[in-house]
Amino acid sequence: MEVDNDNAFGKLPDHLHVEIFVRLPIYEWGQLSSVSKQWAAIFRGESLWQTAIARRWPFVGQRKRWPGPIPRGLGRRRYTALYVSEHIIALDGEIDELVGHIYLYLKEQLELSIMPPPSNILHGTIIDQFISCGRSRDKAHELASQIWLAVINNLEENEHTFSLLKRLAQEGDSFLPYPYSRPYKVLWRVFEKLFTDFRDCFNHSDYCDVLACAKSRFQPIPSSWLGY
Repeated sequence: MEVDNDNAFGKLPDHLHVEIFVRLPIYEWGQLSSVSKQWAAIFRGESLWQTAIARRWPFVGQRKRWPGPIPRGLGRRRYTALYVSEHIIALDGEIDELVGHIYLYLKEQLELSIMPPPSNILHGTIIDQFISCGRSRDKAHELASQIWLAVINNLEENEHTFSLLKRLAQEGDSFLPYPYSRPYKVLWRVFEKLFTDFRDCFNHSDYCDVLACAKSRFQPIPSSWLGY
């Protein structure tokens, strides 16, 4: 798609372009942003994303203070967090921007090309963020578990993810108080993915090591996890 800056559409002011763009499907935005330098600048700016948020989620609160260690970010990141909350995290139809931000934070940390932080540090950061934003300890623990599961289920199936899951499976248990203790169902999902989606990535030694970790945590273990 090309735009002639000499025609009427090319001469429209930016605020009218924004009003047009936010009415188009989101899957077209990437192509639109590469049409011209002017349009690329619009998609880099705040106006389009703030307008898109107001149009799609008009009842989202404008929280003036954002306490806790995980940053909120500008309009584009807020839009992404809200989209994640609506489409990836199952919240019974509720839109929770905080949940979306924490999902993005955890996924980015786990996908670092260098060694990600230990899972207990990441989990503690998530719990602290929820509590600092007014969630109860029980709700923080429940939401953190949902986010961990959603992130693990949406990691790409590649060598980095295999190494990451293997590390999570082999990390020693940290005897931390509730709600900072690692969720049982999250650790189960880590082993389940390793022994199903990544079974062919194991060598014999690694398989025996990870299986021994599984046996030390879960009894009985599923028969589908057995048989290298």
